[in-house]
Amino acid sequence: MISDIASITPQAANEDTSTDNAPGYQELPHNFEAEQGLLGMLLVDNNHLERINDLLRPEHFSHPTHQRIYATIEKMIERGLEAKPTTLKDYFEKDESLEAVGGTGYLVELATEVPMLNSAMDYAQTIYDRHLRREIIRMNTDTSRDAYNYDIDKNAPDIIEEAESKLFKLSEDGATQGGFVTLRDSVLVAIDSAEKAFHADGHVTGVTTGLTDLDAKLGGFHNSDLLILAGRPSMGKTALAVNIGFNAAKAYAESGGEQGAVVGFFSLEMSSDQLAGRILADQADISGDDLRKGNLQQDDFRRFVEASQKLSQVPFYIDDTPALSIGAVRTRARRLKRQHGLGMLIIDYLQLLRGSGSKQSTENRVNEISEITRGLKAIAKELQIPVLALSQLSRAVEQREDKRPMLSDLRESGSIEQDADVVQFVYRREYYLSREEPQKNPGEDDGKFNDRYADWQRDLAECASKAECIVVKQRHGPIGSVPLYFDSSRTRFSDLEERYD
Repeated sequence: MISDIASITPQAANEDTSTDNAPGYQELPHNFEAEQGLLGMLLVDNNHLERINDLLRPEHFSHPTHQRIYATIEKMIERGLEAKPTTLKDYFEKDESLEAVGGTGYLVELATEVPMLNSAMDYAQTIYDRHLRREIIRMNTDTSRDAYNYDIDKNAPDIIEEAESKLFKLSEDGATQGGFVTLRDSVLVAIDSAEKAFHADGHVTGVTTGLTDLDAKLGGFHNSDLLILAGRPSMGKTALAVNIGFNAAKAYAESGGEQGAVVGFFSLEMSSDQLAGRILADQADISGDDLRKGNLQQDDFRRFVEASQKLSQVPFYIDDTPALSIGAVRTRARRLKRQHGLGMLIIDYLQLLRGSGSKQSTENRVNEISEITRGLKAIAKELQIPVLALSQLSRAVEQREDKRPMLSDLRESGSIEQDADVVQFVYRREYYLSREEPQKNPGEDDGKFNDRYADWQRDLAECASKAECIVVKQRHGPIGSVPLYFDSSRTRFSDLEERYD
């Protein structure tokens, strides 16, 4: 018989030992027999490691001695060495924990009493299951301790969020998804995507933006993509993001889920009621300024109520919690995905997110932004959804005569450009031109001034209510400028051609 390794641990030897005689004490889940059996199988045939090492790690074993034996087997096989009791002997001759159960002879016992008819993966899954159960119990203990300890920096919702984050991390730990797939399988997926594009209305294969020209340029927003929408203040970043998000959610509701997406909107700058007010004003065709000031006629109020009733059916979810961490965004996005089937995420805006650190120096802020953009890309890949993140541009734009933004204007970190699959800028020449009204120069005659003023008025009229969405990076497609119509009174973007046909 294999030595009773349980005799050197305070935990009981058998997995299902009754605790009736020891009230108040319950051992952590474990299965020493499965651990011994698997280690023996590995020592007899090292090839078993190929089948299980995606799932199992040393810390998944319940006993420290088994952890060290498994870790040593892994290292030896990785280095092209044969892991046998005789080759492991030198590494464990002075190991006190192994000495307690018979020394290096324990390795021979593991290899000689091997359950040859059993599957290594079955044993590995049993060991991993017990590991998960132990971690769940420990997490529950930590959560209970935090709940009992009143900390001014950690309220009850924070404890819940931290517990949920740990639980999600635990559910991913050891997951066996991924790895190599055959070219044949990849080609079949590519064919399915191409067929979907062929039959799609307007060749929109991703989540529709509701803007025809932008959909034509991007093909919609695609799963696992991180898209950056950047611009200077007052360019309309939030308005465009809200329009895109609402259009996608509305298309989802109207098509029964065939088009569009369930949308989650993290509004770190505006409150949820302000954001909802914008959408209501747009859908009721009422000026946002009139809505805020209460300048409504009876007919306006009727349309406002009708629009609110329609909006109640649109799957557009708003979280206006300020100063969220990237970890909290990930946790809440996962929760929304699980509960409502999240299909697109919007962040307004990424510079208002926090990383995992607490220091706020300039250098750390650059690293923090890098952490945030990597985190957003990871969310897009994990949840298989497009993530649209808004971003501020630096003041360098204002110092140039040509105010059209460039990639170098992205604030604080080159990682934004690096991690993003698509980078697009919102630009409205009208905004800048309206603030450059010509003034008469000293000594300038009236004729020249009138000519300059007429040219300015002509230019202003030409760009009135026009905007551009400038795609400066697209990993899988062309770049270029997309013209848009902008209604400032309703903060609404729409297709330019529809307005001027």
